[in-house]
Amino acid sequence: MARCAIIGGGPAGLMAAEVLADAGEAVTLFEAMPTVGRKLLMAGKSGLNITHSESHADLLTRYGAARPRLEAALDAFTGEDLRQWCLGLGVETFVGSSGRVFPVAMKASPLLRAWLARLAAKGVEIRTRHRWLGFGADGALRFETPDGEQQFSFDAVLLALGGASWPKLGSDAAWLPWLAGKGVAAQPFMPANCGFEVGWSENFVERFAGAPLKSVTATSALGTLPGEFVVSRWGIEGSLVYAHSAVLRDVLLAEGSAVLTVDLMPGRSQERLARDLARQPTKLSFSNRLRKGAGLEPVKAALLRECRPDANRLDPEALASAIKSVAIPLRRTRPIAEAISSAGGVAFSAIDEHFMLKALPGVFAAGEMLDWEAPTGGYLLTACFATGRAAAGGMLDYLRRAP
Repeated sequence: MARCAIIGGGPAGLMAAEVLADAGEAVTLFEAMPTVGRKLLMAGKSGLNITHSESHADLLTRYGAARPRLEAALDAFTGEDLRQWCLGLGVETFVGSSGRVFPVAMKASPLLRAWLARLAAKGVEIRTRHRWLGFGADGALRFETPDGEQQFSFDAVLLALGGASWPKLGSDAAWLPWLAGKGVAAQPFMPANCGFEVGWSENFVERFAGAPLKSVTATSALGTLPGEFVVSRWGIEGSLVYAHSAVLRDVLLAEGSAVLTVDLMPGRSQERLARDLARQPTKLSFSNRLRKGAGLEPVKAALLRECRPDANRLDPEALASAIKSVAIPLRRTRPIAEAISSAGGVAFSAIDEHFMLKALPGVFAAGEMLDWEAPTGGYLLTACFATGRAAAGGMLDYLRRAP
């Protein structure tokens, strides 16, 4: 029986612990926080979108440039496999109207409780309040514990320390310099699935901060997608913004500015809008012209005027064009600490096909600490579970080959 250490008690680490325990190995999982699964529980506050019901071929496309390095792990543990795994824990799932998959209970706590009970029954030892401090002189793992610094040695180690979003939940990327010191290449962390800052006027913020813009489409270099987003005091956020966030972030980094173009009335053609607006009596106020002629609710009309101050002076054809293409100028991303997830982390060039760090034989990495990103929709959790399983498989292969 080999001694295996897992550092990080998120989905990737817990899944790896299960695979290793099922193979008969002695597993100790270390977690810096007082409890494990804190980010999973946070995700559960919005229903725990655990995976997506679309075809596996379509799901693979959501991982962009990282797909070639994630594909084998995702093939081995698909979205449907994840749903069956949940069912094995007594957690039934359902497919929402958007194709996203949720537990019937719409929260994470029942799943996490059942999972931890199963891991305990398999003999997995979980040590909380053990913060990893890097490697000792002899390669041992250093930890800050309630009893002071301690060091432990293991036959194989998995690092599942997360990225850099929501650091208060435990993913603070403090490990980056320790791995860099061992020759492990990594890309800087950047916010993903994040909001953007916009220079709103004070009047717009006071009236509409927190208001949702529903039934719109948004266009960027990614393409045009339908959905909704929210006006905040500092800019824009929400699912439709997050879907475009990666390309918008990259444009901001490359060019210093970016624009998200919004169609406020995607269900009505520009020609029809122009006709409907032209029919409105000239004595009507501009707000009433927009309401009666274009069906714009107050927040949409206000956004139009915020981004096109001259909108009230436009003729019907030009006004219809403006309604169909409101350009929201973006200043910067919101801080990574507020982002749902992060891009960057351990470079795939630094790991082998079994998720082992090339510079540190016997040490593996999985989950969000690797350099990949995906949109919201269940894709983040799916890949964390899948890479945790794949890395555990790599550890078992390594242990079998060890002299």
